[in-house]
Amino acid sequence: MAMTDYDVVVVGAGPAGSVTARYAAENGISVLMLERDREPGIPVRCAEGISGGGLEEFIKIDKRWIASEIDTARLYTPSGNRLEMKSEVRGYILERRLFDAELCNIACRAGVMMNTKANVTGIERNSDRTVTVIFRKMGVTHRVRCRVVIGADGIESRVGRWFGLKTNLKLEDISTSVQYTINNIDVEDNVISFFFGTNYAPGGYIWIFPKSKRSANVGLGIAGCFAHEKPAQEYLDEFIRTRFPDASISYTVYAGIPIATTMKQIITDNLLLVGDAAHQVNPITGGGIKQAMIAGRIAGEVAAEAVSKGDCSERAFRAYPQKWEKALGSKHRFMYSIKEKVLNASDERLDKIAEMCNSIPPEKFALTELFKQVIKGDPKLIAEMAKAFVVSKVPF
Repeated sequence: MAMTDYDVVVVGAGPAGSVTARYAAENGISVLMLERDREPGIPVRCAEGISGGGLEEFIKIDKRWIASEIDTARLYTPSGNRLEMKSEVRGYILERRLFDAELCNIACRAGVMMNTKANVTGIERNSDRTVTVIFRKMGVTHRVRCRVVIGADGIESRVGRWFGLKTNLKLEDISTSVQYTINNIDVEDNVISFFFGTNYAPGGYIWIFPKSKRSANVGLGIAGCFAHEKPAQEYLDEFIRTRFPDASISYTVYAGIPIATTMKQIITDNLLLVGDAAHQVNPITGGGIKQAMIAGRIAGEVAAEAVSKGDCSERAFRAYPQKWEKALGSKHRFMYSIKEKVLNASDERLDKIAEMCNSIPPEKFALTELFKQVIKGDPKLIAEMAKAFVVSKVPF
Protein backbone atom coordinates (compact mmCIF):
# COMPACT_ATOMS: atom_id res chain seq x y z
CA MET A 1 0.00 0.00 0.00
CA ALA A 2 1.37 3.39 -0.97
CA MET A 3 1.95 6.04 1.67
CA THR A 4 -1.27 7.94 2.36
CA ASP A 5 -1.56 11.28 4.16
CA TYR A 6 -4.22 12.28 6.69
CA ASP A 7 -4.28 15.14 9.14
CA VAL A 8 -5.36 12.87 12.01
CA VAL A 9 -5.30 9.11 12.59
CA VAL A 10 -7.54 7.83 15.40
CA VAL A 11 -6.64 4.43 16.85
CA GLY A 12 -9.77 2.74 18.21
CA ALA A 13 -13.43 3.15 17.22
CA GLY A 14 -15.15 3.00 20.60
CA PRO A 15 -17.07 6.04 21.91
CA ALA A 16 -13.83 7.93 22.63
CA GLY A 17 -12.41 7.33 19.17
CA SER A 18 -15.60 7.91 17.19
CA VAL A 19 -16.51 11.14 18.97
CA THR A 20 -12.96 12.50 18.69
CA ALA A 21 -12.84 11.63 15.00
CA ARG A 22 -16.23 13.21 14.37
CA TYR A 23 -15.42 16.56 15.99
CA ALA A 24 -12.05 16.70 14.27
CA ALA A 25 -13.66 16.06 10.87
CA GLU A 26 -16.47 18.53 11.50
CA ASN A 27 -13.80 21.17 11.90
CA GLY A 28 -12.52 20.64 8.40
CA ILE A 29 -9.57 18.26 8.63
CA SER A 30 -9.01 14.80 7.14
CA VAL A 31 -9.39 11.89 9.58
CA LEU A 32 -8.73 8.15 9.36
CA MET A 33 -10.04 5.87 12.11
CA LEU A 34 -8.48 2.42 12.58
CA GLU A 35 -10.31 -0.37 14.45
CA ARG A 36 -8.65 -3.73 15.04
CA ASP A 37 -11.94 -5.67 15.34
CA ARG A 38 -14.32 -6.34 12.48
CA GLU A 39 -16.76 -3.64 13.63
CA PRO A 40 -17.15 -1.09 16.45
CA GLY A 41 -18.78 -2.24 19.69
CA ILE A 42 -17.48 -5.82 19.76
CA PRO A 43 -16.51 -7.50 21.87
CA VAL A 44 -18.64 -5.79 24.53
CA ARG A 45 -16.46 -5.05 27.57
CA CYS A 46 -18.90 -2.90 29.46
CA ALA A 47 -21.88 -2.99 31.83
CA GLU A 48 -23.64 -0.86 29.17
CA GLY A 49 -25.10 1.70 31.58
CA ILE A 50 -25.09 5.45 30.94
CA SER A 51 -26.83 8.54 32.29
CA GLY A 52 -29.18 10.16 29.81
CA GLY A 53 -28.30 13.66 30.98
CA GLY A 54 -26.54 15.51 28.16
CA LEU A 55 -26.44 12.45 25.92
CA GLU A 56 -28.37 14.18 23.13
CA GLU A 57 -25.46 16.59 22.73
CA PHE A 58 -23.68 13.70 21.04
CA ILE A 59 -26.34 11.42 19.58
CA LYS A 60 -30.07 11.41 18.94
CA ILE A 61 -31.81 9.01 21.32
CA ASP A 62 -32.94 5.91 19.43
CA LYS A 63 -34.80 3.01 21.04
CA ARG A 64 -32.95 0.57 18.79
CA TRP A 65 -29.87 0.84 21.01
CA ILE A 66 -31.69 1.17 24.34
CA ALA A 67 -32.39 -2.09 26.15
CA SER A 68 -33.91 -0.49 29.30
CA GLU A 69 -34.71 2.94 30.68
CA ILE A 70 -33.68 3.47 34.31
CA ASP A 71 -35.16 5.83 36.89
CA THR A 72 -34.19 4.11 40.17
CA ALA A 73 -30.95 2.94 41.76
CA ARG A 74 -30.79 0.63 44.78
CA LEU A 75 -27.74 0.22 46.98
CA TYR A 76 -27.43 -2.81 49.28
CA THR A 77 -25.03 -2.83 52.24
CA PRO A 78 -23.33 -5.90 53.73
CA SER A 79 -26.11 -6.51 56.27
CA GLY A 80 -28.84 -6.19 53.65
CA ASN A 81 -29.86 -2.57 54.31
CA ARG A 82 -31.24 -0.95 51.19
CA LEU A 83 -30.95 2.63 50.01
CA GLU A 84 -33.01 3.83 47.09
CA MET A 85 -32.43 6.79 44.78
CA LYS A 86 -34.85 8.10 42.18
CA SER A 87 -33.74 10.44 39.45
CA GLU A 88 -35.56 12.86 37.18
CA VAL A 89 -32.81 12.26 34.62
CA ARG A 90 -33.31 8.88 32.99
CA GLY A 91 -30.48 6.47 32.58
CA TYR A 92 -30.15 3.82 29.89
CA ILE A 93 -28.87 0.28 29.60
CA LEU A 94 -27.49 0.21 26.10
CA GLU A 95 -27.02 -2.30 23.35
CA ARG A 96 -23.39 -1.27 23.00
CA ARG A 97 -22.85 -2.90 19.63
CA LEU A 98 -25.62 -0.78 18.11
CA PHE A 99 -24.74 2.34 20.09
CA ASP A 100 -21.07 2.24 19.15
CA ALA A 101 -21.96 1.55 15.51
CA GLU A 102 -24.18 4.64 15.39
CA LEU A 103 -21.47 6.85 16.93
CA CYS A 104 -19.14 5.53 14.24
CA ASN A 105 -21.74 6.19 11.52
CA ILE A 106 -22.11 9.79 12.71
CA ALA A 107 -18.35 10.20 12.47
CA CYS A 108 -18.28 8.73 8.97
CA ARG A 109 -21.11 11.03 7.87
CA ALA A 110 -18.91 13.91 9.04
CA GLY A 111 -16.22 12.73 6.63
CA VAL A 112 -14.15 10.29 8.68
CA MET A 113 -12.60 7.41 6.73
CA MET A 114 -13.03 4.09 8.59
CA ASN A 115 -10.85 1.00 8.36
CA THR A 116 -11.73 -2.17 10.32
CA LYS A 117 -9.61 -5.26 11.02
CA ALA A 118 -6.72 -2.78 11.12
CA ASN A 119 -4.32 -3.68 13.92
CA VAL A 120 -1.87 -0.86 14.62
CA THR A 121 1.58 -2.32 15.26
CA GLY A 122 3.85 0.68 15.53
CA ILE A 123 4.57 4.38 15.23
CA GLU A 124 7.47 6.15 13.52
CA ARG A 125 8.37 9.81 13.90
CA ASN A 126 9.43 11.57 10.70
CA SER A 127 11.94 14.38 10.20
CA ASP A 128 9.21 16.72 8.89
CA ARG A 129 7.34 16.60 12.25
CA THR A 130 4.78 14.13 10.95
CA VAL A 131 4.16 10.60 12.22
CA THR A 132 3.80 7.33 10.33
CA VAL A 133 1.23 4.88 11.71
CA ILE A 134 1.91 1.25 10.80
CA PHE A 135 -0.93 -1.29 10.80
CA ARG A 136 -1.65 -4.80 9.59
CA LYS A 137 -4.81 -5.76 7.73
CA MET A 138 -5.53 -9.14 6.16
CA GLY A 139 -1.85 -10.07 6.44
CA VAL A 140 -0.65 -6.93 4.67
CA THR A 141 1.33 -4.10 6.29
CA HIS A 142 0.14 -0.55 5.62
CA ARG A 143 1.72 2.81 6.41
CA VAL A 144 -0.18 6.05 6.88
CA ARG A 145 1.38 9.44 7.50
CA CYS A 146 -0.39 12.06 9.62
CA ARG A 147 0.12 15.17 11.72
CA VAL A 148 -1.73 13.93 14.83
CA VAL A 149 -2.40 10.53 16.36
CA ILE A 150 -5.35 10.07 18.74
CA GLY A 151 -4.88 7.13 21.11
CA ALA A 152 -8.32 5.73 21.88
CA ASP A 153 -7.23 2.13 22.26
CA GLY A 154 -8.42 1.42 25.81
CA ILE A 155 -6.79 0.52 29.10
CA GLU A 156 -4.26 -1.70 27.33
CA SER A 157 -3.25 1.26 25.12
CA ARG A 158 0.04 0.81 23.34
CA VAL A 159 -0.15 4.15 21.56
CA GLY A 160 0.72 6.20 24.63
CA ARG A 161 3.69 3.97 25.43
CA TRP A 162 5.00 4.24 21.87
CA PHE A 163 5.08 8.02 22.37
CA GLY A 164 6.90 7.68 25.68
CA LEU A 165 4.01 8.45 28.07
CA LYS A 166 3.67 6.64 31.39
CA THR A 167 0.42 4.70 31.09
CA ASN A 168 0.99 2.21 33.93
CA LEU A 169 -1.45 1.86 36.84
CA LYS A 170 -1.02 0.80 40.45
CA LEU A 171 -2.64 -2.54 41.24
CA GLU A 172 -5.23 -0.91 43.50
CA ASP A 173 -6.16 1.44 40.63
CA ILE A 174 -7.25 -1.37 38.34
CA SER A 175 -10.65 -2.99 38.77
CA THR A 176 -10.59 -6.67 37.87
CA SER A 177 -14.04 -7.25 36.42
CA VAL A 178 -16.20 -10.06 35.11
CA GLN A 179 -19.77 -9.84 33.88
CA TYR A 180 -22.42 -12.27 32.71
CA THR A 181 -25.49 -11.52 30.65
CA ILE A 182 -28.01 -13.82 32.31
CA ASN A 183 -31.52 -14.91 31.31
CA ASN A 184 -34.55 -16.68 32.85
CA ILE A 185 -34.65 -14.29 35.80
CA ASP A 186 -37.15 -11.81 37.19
CA VAL A 187 -35.92 -8.21 37.46
CA GLU A 188 -37.46 -4.75 37.41
CA ASP A 189 -36.40 -3.28 34.11
CA ASN A 190 -36.32 0.30 35.42
CA VAL A 191 -34.05 -0.39 38.43
CA ILE A 192 -30.29 -0.81 38.67
CA SER A 193 -28.88 -2.44 41.81
CA PHE A 194 -25.50 -2.36 43.55
CA PHE A 195 -24.23 -4.65 46.34
CA PHE A 196 -21.36 -3.59 48.63
CA GLY A 197 -19.36 -5.48 51.23
CA THR A 198 -16.36 -7.75 51.66
CA ASN A 199 -18.48 -10.86 51.15
CA TYR A 200 -19.78 -9.51 47.85
CA ALA A 201 -16.81 -7.68 46.36
CA PRO A 202 -13.88 -6.38 48.45
CA GLY A 203 -12.79 -2.98 47.23
CA GLY A 204 -15.62 -2.89 44.70
CA TYR A 205 -19.25 -3.87 44.17
CA ILE A 206 -21.67 -6.11 42.30
CA TRP A 207 -24.09 -4.59 39.81
CA ILE A 208 -27.36 -5.72 38.23
CA PHE A 209 -28.24 -3.79 35.06
CA PRO A 210 -31.53 -5.03 33.55
CA LYS A 211 -31.76 -5.51 29.81
CA SER A 212 -35.39 -6.64 30.02
CA LYS A 213 -37.74 -8.03 32.66
CA ARG A 214 -36.13 -11.45 32.12
CA SER A 215 -32.47 -10.66 31.51
CA ALA A 216 -29.67 -8.51 32.93
CA ASN A 217 -25.98 -7.75 32.90
CA VAL A 218 -24.75 -8.95 36.30
CA GLY A 219 -21.14 -8.17 37.02
CA LEU A 220 -18.53 -7.56 39.63
CA GLY A 221 -15.41 -5.47 39.94
CA ILE A 222 -12.83 -5.75 42.70
CA ALA A 223 -9.65 -3.75 43.21
CA GLY A 224 -6.66 -5.57 41.76
CA CYS A 225 -4.94 -5.73 45.14
CA PHE A 226 -7.69 -8.08 46.37
CA ALA A 227 -7.78 -10.32 43.31
CA HIS A 228 -4.93 -12.57 44.44
CA GLU A 229 -6.92 -13.67 47.50
CA LYS A 230 -9.93 -14.86 45.51
CA PRO A 231 -10.68 -14.36 41.80
CA ALA A 232 -13.45 -11.95 40.86
CA GLN A 233 -15.30 -14.70 39.00
CA GLU A 234 -15.62 -16.81 42.16
CA TYR A 235 -17.35 -13.94 43.98
CA LEU A 236 -19.70 -13.45 41.05
CA ASP A 237 -20.49 -17.15 40.68
CA GLU A 238 -21.40 -17.35 44.38
CA PHE A 239 -23.71 -14.35 44.03
CA ILE A 240 -25.44 -15.75 40.95
CA ARG A 241 -25.96 -19.16 42.57
CA THR A 242 -27.54 -17.54 45.61
CA ARG A 243 -29.66 -14.83 44.01
CA PHE A 244 -30.42 -16.26 40.55
CA PRO A 245 -30.14 -20.07 40.87
CA ASP A 246 -32.11 -20.73 37.67
CA ALA A 247 -30.24 -18.25 35.50
CA SER A 248 -28.65 -19.20 32.19
CA ILE A 249 -25.59 -17.34 30.94
CA SER A 250 -25.51 -16.15 27.35
CA TYR A 251 -22.47 -13.86 27.34
CA THR A 252 -19.34 -13.46 29.47
CA VAL A 253 -17.10 -10.40 29.66
CA TYR A 254 -13.69 -10.04 31.31
CA ALA A 255 -12.15 -6.60 31.61
CA GLY A 256 -9.70 -4.41 33.44
CA ILE A 257 -11.03 -0.96 34.29
CA PRO A 258 -8.86 2.02 35.27
CA ILE A 259 -10.22 3.40 38.56
CA ALA A 260 -7.62 6.12 38.91
CA THR A 261 -7.39 9.82 38.25
CA THR A 262 -6.66 11.02 34.73
CA MET A 263 -3.06 10.45 33.63
CA LYS A 264 -0.76 13.34 34.50
CA GLN A 265 0.25 13.65 30.85
CA ILE A 266 -2.32 12.96 28.13
CA ILE A 267 -0.63 14.96 25.37
CA THR A 268 2.78 15.16 23.75
CA ASP A 269 4.03 16.21 20.33
CA ASN A 270 1.69 14.74 17.66
CA LEU A 271 -0.41 12.82 20.24
CA LEU A 272 -3.56 13.09 22.35
CA LEU A 273 -4.96 10.24 24.48
CA VAL A 274 -8.70 9.91 25.15
CA GLY A 275 -11.06 7.68 27.13
CA ASP A 276 -9.74 4.63 28.97
CA ALA A 277 -6.35 5.16 27.33
CA ALA A 278 -6.07 8.42 29.31
CA HIS A 279 -7.71 6.90 32.43
CA GLN A 280 -10.70 9.24 32.02
CA VAL A 281 -13.06 6.98 33.98
CA ASN A 282 -15.14 7.66 37.08
CA PRO A 283 -12.92 6.14 39.82
CA ILE A 284 -15.89 5.03 41.92
CA THR A 285 -18.37 3.67 39.40
CA GLY A 286 -15.92 2.64 36.69
CA GLY A 287 -18.25 4.33 34.19
CA GLY A 288 -16.49 5.78 31.18
CA ILE A 289 -18.83 6.10 28.18
CA LYS A 290 -20.03 9.67 28.76
CA GLN A 291 -16.60 10.66 30.05
CA ALA A 292 -15.01 9.37 26.84
CA MET A 293 -17.47 11.33 24.72
CA ILE A 294 -16.86 14.58 26.61
CA ALA A 295 -13.10 14.12 26.33
CA GLY A 296 -13.44 13.15 22.66
CA ARG A 297 -15.28 16.33 21.76
CA ILE A 298 -12.61 18.46 23.42
CA ALA A 299 -9.73 16.48 21.91
CA GLY A 300 -11.22 16.52 18.40
CA GLU A 301 -11.71 20.27 18.41
CA VAL A 302 -8.26 20.96 19.85
CA ALA A 303 -6.59 18.63 17.33
CA ALA A 304 -8.40 20.29 14.44
CA GLU A 305 -7.36 23.75 15.56
CA ALA A 306 -3.74 22.66 15.94
CA VAL A 307 -3.68 21.17 12.43
CA SER A 308 -5.26 24.28 10.92
CA LYS A 309 -2.57 26.45 12.57
CA GLY A 310 0.21 24.13 11.42
CA ASP A 311 1.46 23.44 14.94
CA CYS A 312 0.96 19.93 16.36
CA SER A 313 3.36 20.25 19.28
CA GLU A 314 2.52 19.48 22.88
CA ARG A 315 2.21 23.23 23.49
CA ALA A 316 -0.50 23.50 20.84
CA PHE A 317 -2.56 20.79 22.57
CA ARG A 318 -2.56 22.32 26.06
CA ALA A 319 -6.17 23.45 25.82
CA TYR A 320 -7.27 19.81 25.84
CA PRO A 321 -6.10 18.85 29.37
CA GLN A 322 -7.11 22.30 30.62
CA LYS A 323 -10.68 21.97 29.34
CA TRP A 324 -10.88 18.36 30.52
CA GLU A 325 -9.81 19.45 33.99
CA LYS A 326 -12.61 22.00 34.07
CA ALA A 327 -15.19 19.57 32.73
CA LEU A 328 -14.45 16.43 34.78
CA GLY A 329 -10.83 16.18 35.89
CA SER A 330 -11.27 17.85 39.30
CA LYS A 331 -14.43 15.88 39.93
CA HIS A 332 -12.62 12.62 39.25
CA ARG A 333 -9.87 13.51 41.69
CA PHE A 334 -12.50 14.02 44.37
CA MET A 335 -14.13 10.73 43.40
CA TYR A 336 -10.75 9.03 43.71
CA SER A 337 -10.41 10.31 47.28
CA ILE A 338 -13.86 8.91 48.04
CA LYS A 339 -12.87 5.61 46.44
CA GLU A 340 -9.90 5.38 48.75
CA LYS A 341 -12.19 5.79 51.77
CA VAL A 342 -14.75 3.29 50.49
CA LEU A 343 -12.00 0.81 49.54
CA ASN A 344 -10.78 0.73 53.14
CA ALA A 345 -14.19 0.98 54.80
CA SER A 346 -15.29 -1.91 57.01
CA ASP A 347 -18.67 -3.57 56.52
CA GLU A 348 -19.74 -1.96 59.79
CA ARG A 349 -18.85 1.48 58.44
CA LEU A 350 -20.81 0.89 55.25
CA ASP A 351 -23.85 -0.19 57.25
CA LYS A 352 -23.58 2.88 59.47
CA ILE A 353 -23.46 5.19 56.45
CA ALA A 354 -26.59 3.49 55.11
CA GLU A 355 -28.38 4.00 58.42
CA MET A 356 -27.52 7.71 58.35
CA CYS A 357 -28.95 8.05 54.83
CA ASN A 358 -31.94 5.78 55.30
CA SER A 359 -34.28 8.55 56.40
CA ILE A 360 -33.79 10.53 53.18
CA PRO A 361 -36.74 10.08 50.75
CA PRO A 362 -35.69 8.32 47.51
CA GLU A 363 -36.64 11.31 45.37
CA LYS A 364 -34.35 13.57 47.45
CA PHE A 365 -31.51 11.11 47.94
CA ALA A 366 -28.53 11.54 45.63
CA LEU A 367 -24.88 10.51 45.55
CA THR A 368 -23.99 13.86 47.09
CA GLU A 369 -25.81 12.89 50.30
CA LEU A 370 -23.96 9.58 50.38
CA PHE A 371 -20.62 11.29 49.80
CA LYS A 372 -21.30 13.73 52.63
CA GLN A 373 -21.63 10.80 55.01
CA VAL A 374 -18.51 9.11 53.65
CA ILE A 375 -16.33 12.21 54.17
CA LYS A 376 -17.92 13.30 57.43
CA GLY A 377 -15.20 14.50 59.79
CA ASP A 378 -12.61 14.94 57.02
CA PRO A 379 -12.22 18.72 56.38
CA LYS A 380 -9.82 18.21 53.48
CA LEU A 381 -12.25 16.01 51.56
CA ILE A 382 -15.14 18.36 52.35
CA ALA A 383 -13.15 21.17 50.75
CA GLU A 384 -12.34 18.99 47.73
CA MET A 385 -16.01 18.11 47.33
CA ALA A 386 -16.99 21.80 47.37
CA LYS A 387 -14.33 22.58 44.77
CA ALA A 388 -15.48 19.74 42.55
CA PHE A 389 -19.04 21.10 42.62
CA VAL A 390 -17.87 24.57 41.66
CA VAL A 391 -15.42 23.58 38.93
CA SER A 392 -17.30 20.72 37.27
CA LYS A 393 -20.06 21.43 34.78
CA VAL A 394 -21.39 17.90 35.14
CA PRO A 395 -23.63 17.32 38.20
CA PHE A 396 -22.94 14.52 40.69
